Amino acid sequence: MCLFFGLEIGMRLDHRNPMYRKVIVPWWDSEIACLLVIISMFVVFLFGMMGVSVVHGSLAYRPFVWVPVLVVMLSAFVILSTTIRLIRRYLSEKRKS
Repeated sequence: MCLFFGLEIGMRLDHRNPMYRKVIVPWWDSEIACLLVIISMFVVFLFGMMGVSVVHGSLAYRPFVWVPVLVVMLSAFVILSTTIRLIRRYLSEKRKS
């Protein structure tokens, strides 16, 4: 706190228990952003699956099967981790109310 001509200038902090305050979620971790990530990763997942089917259709591309498989695995990991994050947040909000 800053004293200016005998007046207290500044913001006082509440001494209430912070356990009852609502958690502020950053915009990149909001529900809408997470859903957009899941949708876009699902499109990438489908793109990787199409790549795997193209690789299996042509013998010339067989050595490069690792690229679409890697795309599928990474997009599936992002979908799974984002879904788990949303489920945990939903369960903790439900438990608090």
